[in-house]
Amino acid sequence: MITDLDLEGVAPFIEAHPNKTIVATNGCFDILHAGHVAYLEAAKEQGDILIVGLNDDDSVRELKGSDRPINCLEDRARVLASVRYVDLVVIFHEKKAHQFIREVRPDIYVKGGDYTLDSLPECEQLLLEQNTLNVVILPELTGRSTTNIVEKVINMKPLPVK
Repeated sequence: MITDLDLEGVAPFIEAHPNKTIVATNGCFDILHAGHVAYLEAAKEQGDILIVGLNDDDSVRELKGSDRPINCLEDRARVLASVRYVDLVVIFHEKKAHQFIREVRPDIYVKGGDYTLDSLPECEQLLLEQNTLNVVILPELTGRSTTNIVEKVINMKPLPVK
């Protein structure tokens, strides 16, 4: 079951899946690419249910700059929800995922290899609040990022006119 929800809808979804290992991750997912899909597949392998927190457009601008996101929230949510490894897409409005993680209360929180436990903004506060937070850092697929794709498109040479 794939649904797009705000944070208020998370608890009923989780309650409908008792005794399942809940995995959560979050991000902008602006231009979905092979690196994202491999990441989501590996995240799903950590448990039974994968819940993905999706930054809204304002928080993407805060994180990535005024020229982002390239795709609007509705489009990003629809594409992300179509990935077979994703069980639920939850939109959140903050720059950091603190409230998303508080609401989901995952068994496992997954982030990509561009983070470390020390650089992960969610970890310190949530470790203090929950006393335990099982964090898995997945390896990054080198050279596959939205930023790289955007740079490549900007630097493309125009096709010759025929």
